[in-house]
Parts: sequence; structure tokens; C-alpha cells
Amino acid sequence: MSLTFHWFLPTSGDSRHVVGGGHGAPAGAASADRPPTIGYLSQIARAAEDLGFTGALTPTGAWCEDAWLTTAMISRETERLKFLVAFRPGFVSPTLAAQMASTYQRQSGGRLLLNVVTGGESHEQRAYGDYLDKDARYARTGEFLHIVRDLWAGRSVTLDGEHLRVTDAKLAQLPDPVPPVYFGGSSAAAGTVAARHADVYLTWGEPPAAVAEKIGWIRRLAAREGRTVRFGIRLHVITRDTSDQAWAEAGRLLAGFDPATVRAVQDGLARSESEGQRRMLALHGGRRDELEISPGLWAGIGLVRGGAGTALVGSHDEVADRIEEYRALGIEEFVLSGYPHLEEAYWFGEGVLPRLRSRGLWAHPQAPAAPALSQVPFATAGGR
Repeated sequence: MSLTFHWFLPTSGDSRHVVGGGHGAPAGAASADRPPTIGYLSQIARAAEDLGFTGALTPTGAWCEDAWLTTAMISRETERLKFLVAFRPGFVSPTLAAQMASTYQRQSGGRLLLNVVTGGESHEQRAYGDYLDKDARYARTGEFLHIVRDLWAGRSVTLDGEHLRVTDAKLAQLPDPVPPVYFGGSSAAAGTVAARHADVYLTWGEPPAAVAEKIGWIRRLAAREGRTVRFGIRLHVITRDTSDQAWAEAGRLLAGFDPATVRAVQDGLARSESEGQRRMLALHGGRRDELEISPGLWAGIGLVRGGAGTALVGSHDEVADRIEEYRALGIEEFVLSGYPHLEEAYWFGEGVLPRLRSRGLWAHPQAPAAPALSQVPFATAGGR
């Protein structure tokens, strides 16, 4: 089976250095040299499309631009690229979200993927008017996805849930295709929701042994629900022609981390309610040394950025090897990013993807199909 690769749209801005912010990071952590204009984000989207990425993740939170509006605009500047739109179910009614997704599919030609983010930080949720605690938020997410999936299936929905109530909800037009649901989370509450509702379970980039354990956990939970789930991983990437060049680039990024900023970010992230964020922090413990936590897996990004904090680092062949290692565990989709996102998309797309294609692990989504026999030209008698 061909692997699927997605890129990332930096809707908080981009830079030749690591842009802070992200899940659980303190306010003011983000700083960027390239503003997230539609023009610049469209450059990245078109590059990703040409290089063979299937989609692009667009994050959600107070630290970035709104994902729905931004990707709707960028979709007009692309032809094939799909958009993995992150959104928080507590901020919009399930019926409206189902309708928005249906509209998006029709107007974009079926290019919506949905990344459901429950929200791991109560202080940020309260800024949006959401006062539920973490476990209650996950329970609400389960109700939300139950309603949305029933609506997408064409059913009329009435539900008097613990957190959500709808009466005779129904969509006038159904999405075609139904957008797949991507979902992540490392807590027990998250695992239950993923097992019942996710199409793709996303994990942040932990070492292979930890990822294997997480995959086994979700597979067992999903089996109890009579379901199967696909698996994806969220990573940064630094790939170059040689290993020395890639690690030199990682060193350059690390040298640009101001110690005061690192302390402030780590102090803020230490207060996070997210189990996934706790696991990210444990990989480096705030240290600036010993950041290669597994062969080719570097935890330096997590010193100044919340959320996904690890990067694959190495030559193009080495990065391809690491990807193949995760594939062997059951990972089918890779959501990648790198600084700056425009240039790093080319490093990966022109360096690693051809190597994966030569190994039979990846095919360009726009690769021409083999012509039917009746369409193959042939020479007739007389050489005409």
C-alpha cells in the first residue's frame, strides 16, 4: 500500500528559524519573519501539490489564523491538494459543522479532511467561552461526532446528550465524499473517542517503541467497538543531501533558541493538561543536549514549540529509512513540516519522496495511469 504524505500550512507565520506557539504554548511564543498571507500560504500549497503531497494540515487555536476560512481561500489557488482542517467541536454546533463540511466538499471538489481537536488547555478553551473540564470535553467530542456522522449518513438526528442536544437535525445536502475524521490524543478519554469515531488516529512523533505501544492500544480499543482505524504520525523534518548537512541545520536552529524563551515556553507547557504534551516534554526534559532521542529523531523543536516537537533528521536515505521503520509499525500517513515550510517542502519532496518511490512505498497522486491497450499507438502495415 502506498504511503500518504501531508504537508503543513504555517498559519501563524513562517521563518528560517523555528516559529513558536502551538498547542499549549504560552501567549506571545510565536514570532515569524514571513506573515501568513494568502499569497505566501498559496505558494506552499502549490509546492506541496506539485511535489506529491496529498494534503496539508492547517492548525487551530488562538495563536494562528482560522483554518476553515484560510483553506477555503487557498483552495481556489490549488487544484488537487486536500486540506486537513483542524477544528474544535466545542466552538460550533454539530449540525452547523456537518453543514460546513458538506458545503466545503461540494465547493472544493471533495478536498476536505477533518482533524478533530478536543482542546487540551482549559485556559484557552475558556477564552472561547468553553468551561468544561478535559474529560467532559472528550465526552462532548464523542457526542459531537456521533451526531455529525449520523447527519452525513443522511439520518435525522434527535439527541438529548449530557453535553449536546439537537432535535430533528437533518442535512439538505450530504457531503460527497464524506470527509475522513483524523483524531489524536494520548489520554484514556481520547482513546475511547478515537476507537469509536476516528478514521485515522494521529500520534505525535515519539520513538518507534512508544508509537508501537500506542498503535496496539488503539487497535485493541477499536476492536472492542467492531472497528478498524488507520494510523498517522505528525513530525517535523530536516533532510539534506548528507547526514552532516542535516544535523548542521538542526544545530543552526538550536543555536537560535534564546534561553529565556526556552524557559518561558517550557514553564508554560509544564502546566499543560494534555497527556500528549506531557509525553513530548518527557522526551527532552528541557535539556539542550542529548536531543537525539532515537536514531534520526530529534526533540529540539519541542524546546520552543508546543504540540508536535520532534523532527526526523538525516540524509534523504536516512529519513526514508526512518519512515520505513514507522511504516513497519502500521503508520500509513505522515503529516510533516519544516522551517521554512516552502523550502523544506522541496528538500523532502525532491530528496526523500523519490527514494520512497524507488522502494515501492509511495506513488505521486498525479502519476499518469498506464494507458489501456486500445489506446496504445502501434505501427500499421506500410509504416503509416
